[in-house]
Amino acid sequence: MPKTQYYTATTIDGFIADPDDSLDWLFAVAEGENRFAEFFAGVGAFAMGATTYEWVLAHDDLLDHPEKWKSYYADVPCWVFTHRELPPIPGVDLRFVQGDVRPVHEQMSQAAGQKNIWLVGGGELVGAFADAGLLDELILGQAPATLGAGKPLLPRRLGPDRLELVSAAQNGQFVQITYRVKS
Repeated sequence: MPKTQYYTATTIDGFIADPDDSLDWLFAVAEGENRFAEFFAGVGAFAMGATTYEWVLAHDDLLDHPEKWKSYYADVPCWVFTHRELPPIPGVDLRFVQGDVRPVHEQMSQAAGQKNIWLVGGGELVGAFADAGLLDELILGQAPATLGAGKPLLPRRLGPDRLELVSAAQNGQFVQITYRVKS
């Protein structure tokens, strides 16, 4: 059964970006085995928020180098949740949407077929999927860093009655933690 998964890196104190939306803290950590390719091989559709999309655009200069997107994500369709006009990346299957995540999740499920849906972030977008009962799994790479403030991992209350630990393992300086989200 395909899953809707939030796969992301986080600090020990639960932030995915600093207050200025920077990920410099993440790139300062020595990476262990890169498990992204293995994860992404099981993804048939993915979604991100506008701030995440803008960061990816700027970080990889994707408007001038759209081939980078294809090297990361191939032709897997991506939904971008936004309330403003954002530039599309030439030749990329992007779908700019807004509003309720439920009908978008249905579209993503159809596009993904028997593969999983990846929620890239940010935390507020993932929270909307969790609120709608559409989040199945958290896959977190916890980095040895604290920020004290920033963009929260998931700005929702999910207690131990909703989270079941599936696995935890060391990966270089990261701890890879997977939780199943119960309805």
